[in-house]
Amino acid sequence: MDRITAAEVFITIVDRGSMIAAAETLEMSRAMVTRYLAQMEQWAGARLLHRTTRKLSLTDAGERTLERCRQMLALAGEIDLVEGEQSDELRGLLRITCSQSLGQTALVGAVAQYLKLHPQVAVDLQMNNRAVNLVEERIDLALRITNELDPNLIARPLSSCASVVCASPAYLAAHGTPRHPQDLALHNCLTYSYFGKSLWHFDAQGVKSAVAVSGNLSANESVVLMAGTVQGAGISMQPYYSAAPLLASGELIELMPDYRPQSMGIYGIYTSRRQMPATLRTMLDFLVEWFANDPAWRATLR
Repeated sequence: MDRITAAEVFITIVDRGSMIAAAETLEMSRAMVTRYLAQMEQWAGARLLHRTTRKLSLTDAGERTLERCRQMLALAGEIDLVEGEQSDELRGLLRITCSQSLGQTALVGAVAQYLKLHPQVAVDLQMNNRAVNLVEERIDLALRITNELDPNLIARPLSSCASVVCASPAYLAAHGTPRHPQDLALHNCLTYSYFGKSLWHFDAQGVKSAVAVSGNLSANESVVLMAGTVQGAGISMQPYYSAAPLLASGELIELMPDYRPQSMGIYGIYTSRRQMPATLRTMLDFLVEWFANDPAWRATLR
């Protein structure tokens, strides 16, 4: 965890008189403020604040730590000034995580274009579908496809993700073709371990519906479910950006085209707007523009 950021959080808590006020000032989640304070106390080896329902007050150790933190931030400001005078070129490591399917289909292409513009930046892509702890795993940016955002994190909308329900010709020949969402309850549906495992949502000309589905195969990565669908294991709901080539080739068949699965948002998730590295800020700006203008991605929005 960044000692400079933790020091800034501690100072802001003291100056504003509460962790809630500090979170608002720093544009940071309350959970993150609490975590940074706990880390500061761990580093100091002592409790830094007396907490009551009415106010916060400094302990003796807190008084000493506060003075050192102010000195640390002043020194850090002088170092940043020197670095800024030496070069305006972006540089440094940016750690990004996203799902394997989104990484392969979209993110790696976008990152490659970004790195051509900023060759002194390095990007470490972590393919992972679970909701990682950004602070503990030192992740700068997580790209997530969801309609249920964590209120403890900062999220910037990047684009939207359409979905499609599909199956292989072999599966449909053996088991029949569902015509309505309710028919899916009679089929073997391959489900995603984290999102929508048992309930799929649809929209037909503004009329929303949901159907409970089940099957004998689930996975935490849509790429695995896609492979199972192509092999005839069952019906799955896939991101349209992944399924589009297989639909075009005839390896998969779109089902119930009049009933559109619920679209989800694609978000860039990070921990704080304060002292945001230039690499992270410019990457977010770049991704917003890339998702909006890349012809291949726009073709997946339906």
